[in-house]
Amino acid sequence: MADGYRIEKDSLGDMKVPEDALYGPQTQRAVENFPISGQRFGRRFIEALGVIKRATAETNAELGYLDSDVAEVIVAAATEVAEGKWDSQFVVDIYQTGSGTSTNMNTNEVVARRATQLLEGDAKVHPNDHVNFGQSSNDVIPTAIHVAARIAIEHELVPALEHMRSALADKAKAFDGVLKSGRTHLMDATPVRLGQEFAGYAAQVGKGVQRARAASAELEELALGGTATGTGINTHPDFAKKTIARVASVTGVAFREADDHFEAQGAKDAAVNASGALNTIATSLMKIADDIRWLGSGPTSGIYEIRVPAVQPGSSIMPGKVNPVMAEAMMMVAARVMGNHTTVTVAGSRGNFELNVMMPVLAHALLESITLLANVARAFTDKCLLGIEANEERARELLELNPSIATALNPYIGYDAAAVVAKESAKRGVSVRQIVLEKKLLPADKIDDALDVRGMTEPGLPDS
Repeated sequence: MADGYRIEKDSLGDMKVPEDALYGPQTQRAVENFPISGQRFGRRFIEALGVIKRATAETNAELGYLDSDVAEVIVAAATEVAEGKWDSQFVVDIYQTGSGTSTNMNTNEVVARRATQLLEGDAKVHPNDHVNFGQSSNDVIPTAIHVAARIAIEHELVPALEHMRSALADKAKAFDGVLKSGRTHLMDATPVRLGQEFAGYAAQVGKGVQRARAASAELEELALGGTATGTGINTHPDFAKKTIARVASVTGVAFREADDHFEAQGAKDAAVNASGALNTIATSLMKIADDIRWLGSGPTSGIYEIRVPAVQPGSSIMPGKVNPVMAEAMMMVAARVMGNHTTVTVAGSRGNFELNVMMPVLAHALLESITLLANVARAFTDKCLLGIEANEERARELLELNPSIATALNPYIGYDAAAVVAKESAKRGVSVRQIVLEKKLLPADKIDDALDVRGMTEPGLPDS
């Protein structure tokens, strides 16, 4: 060792590696080749790689391809990787070889060196011959994508969305009696109940949960066992089935061998489909956040039908200003997820022959979207949604002046006459009721029935 480095060899020759690093020469080559973004794989992906390497070692020991003492230390080292002990050793940039070989070898080298430290005697654990036995980067990386994404959806995203849906449903019940103006094209429309609007949001998020679960189910298939091109060369016929069963057992999430290994390695359609579900969820959250901003706008010159919790000062110059910051954060997350979906879509389309060659960026974008959506759904719910209050007085004030209430007059006086009432109401800034009374368009005992605002928020026609 010299100058804080040690010399290691790989198939290309000597390589200087930091003396304290668990990784080896192939990882170091990748660090030097790809000084691109400074972005690294996150916790979920590293966890998945550790779980896979642990399971493969156990299977190879069972099948007689690894000595029990070697397998034991590989399992111990891989478990440490899965638990996050060595995240700092995963140093390869996201923008690297499209197969993710650099990251697979980063994992193999870290596990091998750590396993060697745990192994008594002078024997060494080899990153390829032992840790990567029966595998290829070409089936390990797509397997890790599915494992990481499915676990993240099931353990992070779905619970966060369920939390949000439940809170929205509770608000829908609490606000059911609040009558207000409906709006289409941002213009006044027939009355609705504030609870109906929030019930719509709850339904959107509920459907998002269903979409996430459906996408997760497709990620159940794993490419492991296909090795280099999908043929399964250099691996035991029972390797994939046995290893995947172990992955499922460790994670507590169901996984199975891919129906077709050529599809699983040459295409990334299941990941693109999952990203599509995330994109739809992001679209829902963008709509909900934007509505909350509009409904809470004011307090004097906006809609202000709801009061949004003040979680922080809104201006460095305007005293007392409060902004819908949680809604804005959720909108930015939605925008990022939409951009990530474009990345995943393009990456997924680069499945040339037997291998997709944009897997690292696909994995990073997909997992980032899951985490962002899960975190913002929970933060928005806890910091904003739970504290929203209805401003019934303001809702009533705006509703009284809403000319679209004249729509309820259609069955009584016809569309054309009702349109005249609506226009005069808007022009003069007085209520529809006042115009009807002034023009004596309905008998006094019919006006209350015709202009029953609560009734306007439900299906039905007047009795003939």
